[in-house]
Amino acid sequence: MGSREQVTELLNQLDKDLKELEIAHEKYFLGTEKRLPEQQRQKLTLRMRKMITLYIPQTDLRYRLNSISSRYNSYCGYWDRIQRLIDDGKYERHTSRIRRFALTRPSAQDTAEPNPSADPVDNLYKQLVDAHQVCKLRAPNRDQVVSFIAKQGETIKQRFGDKPFDFVVVTEDGKPKVKVRAKR
Repeated sequence: MGSREQVTELLNQLDKDLKELEIAHEKYFLGTEKRLPEQQRQKLTLRMRKMITLYIPQTDLRYRLNSISSRYNSYCGYWDRIQRLIDDGKYERHTSRIRRFALTRPSAQDTAEPNPSADPVDNLYKQLVDAHQVCKLRAPNRDQVVSFIAKQGETIKQRFGDKPFDFVVVTEDGKPKVKVRAKR
């Protein structure tokens, strides 16, 4: 290996690249970047492996390399864990963004012309399927929705009496739910 200055320069570059990779991952986790920085991570992994195999006689530089390597391995575990949570739909930053999107996005009922001949169960089912797709969950089949509405019929009549009501799909805690609300 080269001189102390060369090794120090390589370690400085490794440290800088690790910080850039950390920032790139955070941008991805926040949703500002669309893609995971995989190529950048692979390149840094290869450079890290090459540096670890080098003989460095200076104890302080070896210690610094081990420190950078340890930090990198900790970050890799953290990034992998966060990615698994995102894939499972349990990552809070992503689920809160999905909830905000679902709340601000106009529903199909609001944007479409009111069609009195359309089946209200079809409209409800379409909204429920859309909400499940936004949350990246498997949507129930139409028969399940119809049976749910039939089971809840008596409870709805007790609650609202003769007042008109609507079924509304809302997303709470990352899961779509059907709620009954009085018409205004």
